[in-house]
This record gives sequence, C-alpha cells and structure tokens, in this order.
Amino acid sequence: MAESAFQLVSEIGTQLGRQTRSGKDSLLKLLKQAANALSEIEQPSTSEAARKLEAIKNLEVSTKPLRKAIVHGLLQHKDKEVRLLVAICISEIFRVMAPEPPFEDKYLRDIFKLIVSIFAELADTASPHFSRRVKILETIARCKCCVIMLDIDCNDLVLETFNTFFSVVRENHQRSLINHIISIMTHIINEEASQTLLDVILRKLVKDGKGAPCASYQLAVSIIQNCAEKLEPFICGFLTNCILDRDAVENELKEFYHEIIFQIFQCAPQMLLAVIPNLTHELLTDQVDVRIKAVNLVGKLFALPKRHVAQHYRDLFLEFLKRFSDKSVEVRVSALQCVKAFYMASPFGTESHEVITAALEDRLLDFDDKVRTQAVIVACDLARSNLKFVPPKLISQTSERLRDKKIIVRKKAFHKLIEVYRDYCNKCSEGHMTISDHFEQIPCKILMLCFDKDCKEFRSQNMELVLAEDLFPVLLSVAERTRHWIHLFSLFTPLHVKALNSVLSQKRRLQKEMQSYLALREKEKETSSEEMQKRIKTSFMKMAALFPDPSKAEDSFHKLNQMKDNNVFNSLALLLDELKIADAQTIRDKFLKTVGDRHPHFEFLSSLSSKCSHNIFGSEHIQCILEHLSDNRYGTKLLEASSAKLLLAIISIFPSLLRGSEAQLRMLIEENRKINDKLIEVLAKAAPHISVKLSDIYPILERVCREGSRIEAKFSVAAIAAFGGVSEQFIFSKLCKDLVVSLHAGQNIPTVLQSLGCVAQYSVSAFEAQDGEITSYIYEKIFRVDSSDNINSYNDASGCTSSCKLKIYGLKTLVKRFLPHRGTHARRQIDELLDILSNMLQKGDAFDGIITCENDKAHMRLAAAKSVLQLSRRWDLHISPEIFRFTILVAKDSSLFVRRLFLDKMHKLLKEHVIPSRYACAFALGTSDCPKDLQDDSFKYMAEFIKEYSREARIRQSSSVQGGAITDYPAYIVVFLIYFLAHDTGFPSENCPEEEIYAQFCSPLFNLLEALVNATVVDGDMDLVNDALLLLLSIFRAIKKAEDVVDARNTPRLHIIADFGFSFLKSLNHNDASSAHAPALILLPSSFFRAYSGCLNQSPFNDCFIKKVVQMFKSRLSLPITALPKRGRKCQEDNTKLAIIESNTLYLASSEKVDLSTTEVETRKNMRQDITVGHRQKQGVSSESVRLRECSINHQHSASKKSKRVLEKEPLSSCDSVTRLSLAESHISVQTLERDALSLKENVRASSNVVSDPPKYSKAEAKDTCSLNESNNKSETLIGQRIKVLSPIDRCFYSAVVDGYNSQNNTHKITYDSGEVEVLSLESESWETISNSLLVEREVVLAESNSFQLQHRGLKGTIGTSGGAAATQQQKVLPSEECGKLSNRTDLLPAKVKRGRKASKDTSASEVINLHEDAVAKRTRRKKI
Repeated sequence: MAESAFQLVSEIGTQLGRQTRSGKDSLLKLLKQAANALSEIEQPSTSEAARKLEAIKNLEVSTKPLRKAIVHGLLQHKDKEVRLLVAICISEIFRVMAPEPPFEDKYLRDIFKLIVSIFAELADTASPHFSRRVKILETIARCKCCVIMLDIDCNDLVLETFNTFFSVVRENHQRSLINHIISIMTHIINEEASQTLLDVILRKLVKDGKGAPCASYQLAVSIIQNCAEKLEPFICGFLTNCILDRDAVENELKEFYHEIIFQIFQCAPQMLLAVIPNLTHELLTDQVDVRIKAVNLVGKLFALPKRHVAQHYRDLFLEFLKRFSDKSVEVRVSALQCVKAFYMASPFGTESHEVITAALEDRLLDFDDKVRTQAVIVACDLARSNLKFVPPKLISQTSERLRDKKIIVRKKAFHKLIEVYRDYCNKCSEGHMTISDHFEQIPCKILMLCFDKDCKEFRSQNMELVLAEDLFPVLLSVAERTRHWIHLFSLFTPLHVKALNSVLSQKRRLQKEMQSYLALREKEKETSSEEMQKRIKTSFMKMAALFPDPSKAEDSFHKLNQMKDNNVFNSLALLLDELKIADAQTIRDKFLKTVGDRHPHFEFLSSLSSKCSHNIFGSEHIQCILEHLSDNRYGTKLLEASSAKLLLAIISIFPSLLRGSEAQLRMLIEENRKINDKLIEVLAKAAPHISVKLSDIYPILERVCREGSRIEAKFSVAAIAAFGGVSEQFIFSKLCKDLVVSLHAGQNIPTVLQSLGCVAQYSVSAFEAQDGEITSYIYEKIFRVDSSDNINSYNDASGCTSSCKLKIYGLKTLVKRFLPHRGTHARRQIDELLDILSNMLQKGDAFDGIITCENDKAHMRLAAAKSVLQLSRRWDLHISPEIFRFTILVAKDSSLFVRRLFLDKMHKLLKEHVIPSRYACAFALGTSDCPKDLQDDSFKYMAEFIKEYSREARIRQSSSVQGGAITDYPAYIVVFLIYFLAHDTGFPSENCPEEEIYAQFCSPLFNLLEALVNATVVDGDMDLVNDALLLLLSIFRAIKKAEDVVDARNTPRLHIIADFGFSFLKSLNHNDASSAHAPALILLPSSFFRAYSGCLNQSPFNDCFIKKVVQMFKSRLSLPITALPKRGRKCQEDNTKLAIIESNTLYLASSEKVDLSTTEVETRKNMRQDITVGHRQKQGVSSESVRLRECSINHQHSASKKSKRVLEKEPLSSCDSVTRLSLAESHISVQTLERDALSLKENVRASSNVVSDPPKYSKAEAKDTCSLNESNNKSETLIGQRIKVLSPIDRCFYSAVVDGYNSQNNTHKITYDSGEVEVLSLESESWETISNSLLVEREVVLAESNSFQLQHRGLKGTIGTSGGAAATQQQKVLPSEECGKLSNRTDLLPAKVKRGRKASKDTSASEVINLHEDAVAKRTRRKKI
C-alpha cells in the first residue's frame, strides 16, 4: 500500500508539473488524489538507521515532483479550493518528512503565507471546507513546523499568525481546535519570545477582557498561563517601567498597564511578584489621577476572591488604607468605591474589619460632603448585601448622617437607609433575622428629620407619606409592622414621640377639616351664602397648610370644590370613615382607578386620598397590640411598656380606632398589670368615641381610685369624667364620699389623696361638700406629724421620709382645689393656703413647732415652690411679693437637688406658657454660685426663654387684634430680679469697699442683661436686641424714681442695683446709649413699687467704684486683648459673620449716625429733654467719636394718642394697679445727670466732619472724608498723624499713629494704641484722621418732637412726654461762614435706609442755635406723602 501511495504521489506530481494550463476541475482532481495518497503515507518508524535513511530517501524521491509542482506554480494559484488542497498537500508533506523541512528556505515564506491565509478562514464554521482547514491546523500543530518561521526570520508572518488566531477564534469552536491554536502559539513563544508578540497578547487581554470574557481573551489567558516563564521577564519589565516612569515608555499599551496588571494577576499571579509591591509608589505619588487609578487597581486586586492579596502584600494594604484619608477628595471617593467588593471577598478577614473600622467609619465623618455621601452609599450597599453580619456600629454611624449639615448628604442617607430598613423587615418576616436595635434606630433617626427646617422633603407633611408607604415593604403584613412599631417605641425618646405626634396630629387635623368641609358642601347645596363661602375658603387654607406646597394645594382645593362629580366626595367620605387599613386601601385604589391617571387633578387627589385614609395606623394595629399584650408574647417588661406607649400614642390622636376592641382593653385593665396607668389613660382618651357604658367600667375605675397607684388614680378619675355625661355630678359625689371613708380608714392614703385632688378639679361642687373634712384631715393628720416619727422610713425613689412624702401629697391635693378643669373658678379663699406655702418656703414645713429633718425641709420647699408656680396660672394676683421672692429663692436653695428640680420644672412650665414670665428671673440666679452643669443649664434655659418670648411679644405687639404690652418682653423680668436682689439678705453692706463682693452679688443681674442684649441669643435679630436695650434703660430710670412698697428702707438698694445695671449696660453698648434713648414712661407693678415722693439721695458709690465692679465681673468672662487676632484680619472666613454679629450686638438698627462732641452745659440741657439719641463705644481702644442713632420719631400728637392706647391695654402683673413713672413727673438728681454728661463727653473726640455708619461706608467715601481733613493729598503728610482704622471683621475703629510711609508700594506703617504694628495700604482701607488741634467740638442734636416710640417689630407703644420746650425754641441764625461749614458737613450724611427700603426724607440744618459760640444743628425730618 505504501509503495503504491509513493508511486501515485510521484505520478501526480509529474502530471502537475507538465500541465501548465490545465483546467480547474482536472487540477482539483489531481490535488485531491495527491492529498489522499499523502495521508496514507506514514513517517518512517523503523529503528534501524540504515532502513530509516532509505525510507526517507524514498519519500524525498516520491514527493519531489509534487513539491516541485507546488513551489513552481501552485503556490501562486488564485482559486480558494485549489489553494486549500495545495495547503493540505503541503501540511501532509511537512508531516511525512518531519522533522526536516521538505522545502528550500527560499520557498518557505510563500508556503507559510499560504498556510496562514488558510488559518484566516477558520472563523467560518459553516463552510463545507471547515473540516479540511481544521485538519491543516491539526497537522501543522503536531509537526510544530511554525517554528520554522523563526528560523527563516519571518517574524512578520509569526506576528500575522498570532493576530490571525486571535481574530478567528470563536466560543463555538471545538476545544481540540483551540488546543491546536494554543499549541502552535505556545511553541513559537517557547522557541523565541519577544515584546512584539507579548504586545499582541496583552492587547487582546485588555480590549477583549472588558465585559463578558470572549474566546480571544480566553486564548490570551491560556497563552500567558502556558508561557508564564518565558513571558515573565518581558511583562515585569514593561509593567515596572510603566509604574516608575510611564512617560519614558514608548508603547501604546502603557495607557492600559493597570488593567494589564489586574488581568494577568487573575490568570498568573506568580508572574507579578516583583511588580505588585511597586504599586506603593503610585499610591504615594503627587499626581492625583495616578493615585486614583492605583487605588482602583489595588482595590480590585484586594477584592479578588480566595486570593488573600491584602495578606500577602501587607505594606501595600497599609498604604491603601491611608488613601481613605488622602488629601484629594477624588482619591478618597475612589477608595470608598472599592470597599464593598473588598469586604464581600472576605467578610470575616482581619483586613476587611480594618477597612470598615479604620476607613469607612471615618469617612462618614469626612469634612467633604461628596466623601460623606459616597461613604453612606457604600455603607448601605454593604449592609444590604450582608444584613446578618454587617457591623452594628456601621449602621448606627451611617444613620447619624441623617443629621448631616449638608442637605444632599441627609437626602442620600434618607433614601439609602430606607432601602436597608425595607430589606431588614423582609428578612425578619421570613425568619432569617430577629429584630435588632441597630436597624430599628433607622426609623428613629428618620422621624427626627421632622425637626429639619432646611429641607422641605423632611417636613411633617412629607413624613406622613414616608411612614405610610415608604418605610415598610408594600407586602409586609400589619402584624409584622406592629412588631416593628412596638420595638421602635422601646427606643423612642420624648423627641421621637413628639415627632410622631406631629405627623399624626397633622393627619388628624386634615381629616377633621375635610369632614367639616364635606358637611359645609352639603349645606351649601341647600343654602349658599357669602358666609358659607368664607368658611369653605378658610377650611381650604387650613388643609392646604398641611401639604408640602400650600399655595398649590389651596388652588387645587378650589378647583376640587368646582367639580360636579359627587362620586369623588363620596369616596373621600368613605375613606375618612373607614378605620381598617386594608379596606381603606381598597377604597382608595378603586377611587384612583375611577379618576384615572389622565385626570388633571390626579396627583392632588392621590395625595389627598392618602391623607384622608388611615394608612399609618388602623384598627388592625390596635387589635395586634392588644393581642400581644393579652398573650404576653414578649416576656420582657420593656416591650410590654412600649406596647402600651404605642397604644396610647395612637389612641391620643385617633381615639376612634379603639372601636371593636373595648372588651379586650377592659380585660387587660382588670388583670391589674403594671401598665394599667397607660391602659386607663387610653380608656380616658377614647371614652367619647367608643361604645362602653360607665356602669360597666365604673367598678374597676372606682377600685383603682382607692387601691391603685397615684398615676392610675389620676387617669381613672379622668376616665370617669369622660364617661360621666349627665350623671357625672352624682357619680363624683358618691366617689368623693367613698374616698373620704378610705382616707379616714388610712387605706392607701397617697392614692386616695390623688383621687380627691383630681375629683376637686373635675367636680368642684362634689369636692366642696367634703372640703372641710378633707382639709381638716390633711392639716391635723398629715401636716402636723413630725418627720422624726418616720425617720427610718425613707422613700428610696424620692430620698425623703414617708411622712414628708405624705405632706407633699396632701399639699398637692390642697392646691388642686384651686385649679379646677373646664374653666371653672373655685369659690374659695386662697389666703390660708398661701400662708401655708409661705411658711413651707421659709421654714420647710406647714406649721411651726414641727420637727423635720433638713432633707425633708428641702423637699417641702421644693413642693411649695412648685405649688406656687402651679397656682400662678390663675391666682398670680394673690401671690404677694414676699411669696414670690421666697419662691424664686429656691433657685439658690442649699440643696443642689432641689435647685435642679425647681429650675427644670420652671423651664417646662415657661415653655408651655402656663405661668407668668416674671418667674424666669430665677434662671439668672441659677447662673451664679452653682455647679458648672447647673449653670450651663440655667444659661440655656434663660436663652431659650429670651428667644421664644421676645418673638412672641413682637407678634402680639404687631397684632391689631391682641395688641401687646411692655410687660410681655423678656427684658421686663429685670424689674423683679432687681426687687429680689434688693431684698436679698446677702446684700453687701454700704461700707463694704470690695468690688469683687459686689461683682459676685450682682452677677445674676449682669448675666441676665448680657443675655438680653446678645444678638446671638435671638439669632441675630437686631430689632429684638434694640427693643430690649431701650426697655432696660427705661426700667433702670424708672426704678431710680421709685421706692419699695413692702419695705421703704430697701429703696436705696433698688437704686444701687439700678446704677450697677445701667453701668453694665453702658459697658456693653457699642452705641454708648444713655438713658436719654429710653421711653419717658415705664410701668412698674404697684405691689412691688411706688413713685418716690421725696428727694432722691446721691448714690453712696461713685462712678469709679461702679465701673470697677462691672469691670471685675467682665474680667472673669473676657479674654485678654492680646489673645484676640490683630484687628480680626487673621480670623477664618467662616467666623467673620459671627464676629460681626457679636460686635454689633447692641446696634440700634435702622438709624442714622452722627459724629459729635458736646460741651458739658449742652449735654446737661439735652439730657433733660426727651431726645432719642445714642452713641457707640469702640472696643479695644478708646473711643474717638460717638455715633448717634435716631429712633423712629413721630409727631407729639400721634405719640400721645398711641401712648394713651397702650396704657389702656397694659395688663396687670402681680398688682391691682399700675404705677406710672415718667421723666416729667420726677427729676433725676443733677449729680446723676452731670455724671452721665461727663461720661458722655469723655467718650467724644472733636471732629468737624460727620460720617456715616462704618458698615455702610464705602472705601471711596472714606477716602473722600479723609481728604476733607487734609490740606493736600500727599501720603507723606500723614506721618505723625493719629488716625482710626476700621476693622473688616468686628466693624470697629481702632486708634493708631502713622509712623512711616513707603512710596514704592504705597503703604503706611501703622502703630496701634495696643502696641501692635501693621503695614497697610490706606487706599484700600476705611479710615479717618483725628486732629485735636484743628477741629472744634460740635454737637448735632436730633430734635423734632418729644415723643418716643420703640422700633416697629418691637415695642410699638409710643409714650408721650412733657417738656415740649425744645419744640418751641426760637430759631437763631449763625454767621454765613458757620452755616457754610455746617452745610458741608451735613452733605456727607448718607440717605437713611431702613429694612432694605430707602427712606423718603430731607435732611437739613433748619434750626441752628448759637451756644457758647458753637453751632448746634438740629436735623428735621419731612415725610413725603
């Protein structure tokens, strides 16, 4: 057979050599025969060399004709089939003659080109010739003949072969075919690897590695794995050069070297052992883009599963951790984006823990909002991917970002945490997780967003939708939701409850208002009137306010009202009545489907229907809560208590939801659980809305009133009152008698006393029938018992004896008699009770001769003080100054425990506006001589009081309906604080020369004054500060003209304290406002003060001593001047605004300012007139000029009329009448006025130019002003001059001397009075010159009328004054020169701007009086109408 195949191949070769122009068919036939014959020939396999050599020689002879025919013609044939058969023959010849090349070198290039072209057709798997091509590939691979291309230097063909293989390989190719390709490529690389071939492989590795791996990518991976040893030097060299100096690498692949590293590391990580450590270099480079790419690469390497890269390359990991705190925001963000994959690769690894704790948690507190946002996203995605094992601390810290200062971070945290909580709820419902506090904190924090005033998305109007539709998964059952709500309430603080109540209350208000509107609509059909339309419009306004966009909602309501389709309103009515969530949802879905999403008001109707339906809590929730309580499923008292709290919170807003569950609630109450107080309160809240008869429930409630706890008794009486109806009087009379019997029997006295007190509040007549007997029992059996009888029976909770506790309970019962509910006024005499309270406040017990320990006395004083506060709600006019003083004195009680409880209680009552504001002066007492924490709380309480009450007083003042009074303002409590201090037994002796003692004694007053005129307390509202300032000045002036009603001997003390207060106020007042600013009339309570009938004596202390006392106090609080930045220039930009506010704390807003100086005579004269002026002190250096501000001045006639109206409306506080003290009715001593005038003059520097307020002063205007004071514009002439430079931070002028001038850079050397030196360009500064020798002292007096009015938005009551001489003064004329000078000065006055609007008025020197040869200009105001 072999011999015949040899012969056939030889013959065919001869024939092919002879046929020069043969046809295609005959050629194909011959080539097929040749290929078949060659396939039958095997390689010589004999082991004998001689025989093998003979066999090879026979092969050469037999194939020679065919080989000759191939190289001399067939290689150049153009037909594909011919070329294919030729290639087959060639491959077979290579096979049978291997390992020697069967062709000469000069022909091999063309031969391999033919073979490569055949390989290029391998992609066409559908071709009928595909199998033949595969056969060629197989033969070539087995013979390894492609390496011959390297021997003949056909590198281009080798490169083409590689590119061809990468281009034709397909996923559907058989594995054997791919193995043949790999074999060929591997043999070539193992024979001779090169950078060129590597580039071809890497290019496919990078480009085809993106997305789903393709066949070419897999081929490249296989080649790298098979040839790792040969390719490693080339790969390592290339990648190392790219890392260390990429710009020097001349290879286009250098742009993708990070991806190359990642891809190679996945398939052959051992190749990169020398490369990976070099990535540390890139993490440390200064180029941000390189660090970002390095972080992304390293992050992906660390995230490779089961590779533990971070462990093997520890140094690289540590440097990677540092990139989380990189100085570049983009780098930190990139690092965060790697966290999730890193953690998921090894969630329990040490390195993953380090990434979470040392990196991610820290980035949640990053100073850049982009980084914090990314950290929130990563943390939440991480949590969702592994809820069971995510660190709890991470969840807690992520939820804290809901309080982030940036809205964008809060929003992102909100949406991402909602997703986390939903997944958590699903896991809990499926049983894969148990309820966890860390995840339940998420809705707690979300609820707190209700207090976010910056973002509309978080307001209560939107939070309703969150709780109803977004918080829980849609398919989560009501039972599961109830479980979560119960656990939530175990974590709730009062603020959380308040937020939830806010959301639910708004929903309930809308439902009620909607029900009212639907009723009005029905009535309107019958009788339409204008009044009906007004009521409907008002209803729309109320409901619209509960939507995120009120104006849009109100417009939609009006359009809804015009709709004629009654089905819409019927559906809304059904929603309002339906109490079950599931049924309500069905009704709503049907309603919206009927309306259709193409309806123009579909969005509004969808929102309205949601608000009308019970979609947050329904009757199903109530049933679930009661079932949980009945079954005792929790096993913990905490969750049982939270269930009761949740039930109470729901029923308080939606009492009708209890319908259908009355029997279950009654059974729970009968079981007498520890949560009975909450359950009974629930019953009391829902009583009018449920179908329960009082006769059925009364026995239980009556038993609780006698045998239960005090809190249970309180709510039981409330429940009886709620159920009572027409039989209430009879029931309470019976209950009261039964309680009196129990009282005499000594059965559970604390609870019986509580029940009696509550009965007294609900039914005055029922209690009055037993009043004498109850009161007598309390006096004789409780108050007159010595605590020594029960000295060993201490109550652990309260810290006092049982008898003391009983006395307190008895006192509460007596107090409640005078505080009935429902607006009924008790017809009793309160004097006896007030006497008891007075005795308790002073001696710690109700009667004299009772032996009581000091601890009990402290508790009794506290109880008495609280009782006075409670009684002040209705009986404030009956509370004497003495009782008031003793009550306030509790703030300085010897027991710190008592102080704390008293101040906390008073803060609560003032916040609820249930007691008179005068009691707030106790906060001032708490700011001194107390522990640090108590002082801090006192300052906080005082600031909250001032802020809230100031704004409310302004609202009342501006209201045309309510009106307002001076006593509404927080500053008025200074009246009562001064009275208290004057009666203080610790008042220093007049002979005491110690400034420190007086500074300590007056510190409560000083602290209060400082808070009242501190703009930061009222959020920078300067109108409120100015109002407080003027009112305080009026108060001090009025007290100086008043005397003590209770004890006239204390009058000098009142005046001394007023002097201290006035001096302290002046030390704070940047405008140097004197008493001449203040209103001429102030109202003082007649039960405390009366007008002084005699002549006032001079103060025992001179101005110097008073100033030293003030300075002594301020020195404790102030920093040294050297600690402040130089003119504030080096302050940070974000502190600039605060510094300006603080320095402008006492500016009188909306006023003009005039530089002035005055003579002593003129000052004394003008101080006697009612001229509203003010001047400003400069801080840090002595004042060089005084800025006067002009309060709003009306004509005398209108002022007197308004003053009369205010006096008629002025309410009485702690007095039966009002003492009116005005400047016209009594005179301040001449000495006092002279001191004020002198102090005013001392702060004045002579100046001939009038300048405007520095903050409104442009630099150009400042230069113009300066130019008026100079004879020429040469900068050298300023050397030696004294100037004032305006600080851009605190807006104050600082005095200095110009010591030098540099003409090269046009700068001056400035030496301040404080010794500090600066080099400034005065052209870019606001400054003024000071020249004492050239300027004449002048005074510009603002004199238009003698009426005063506090600024609008503040004290609006204008108070008329006498002393109209200024209005009728004779006009005098100056010489023309003086008039010209004055005219020049007044032209510099800028137009006054108030509240952003330019005032229309003329400013001129219309009246000039020549006094002591000085010109005094009076500016007048002409209003344009």
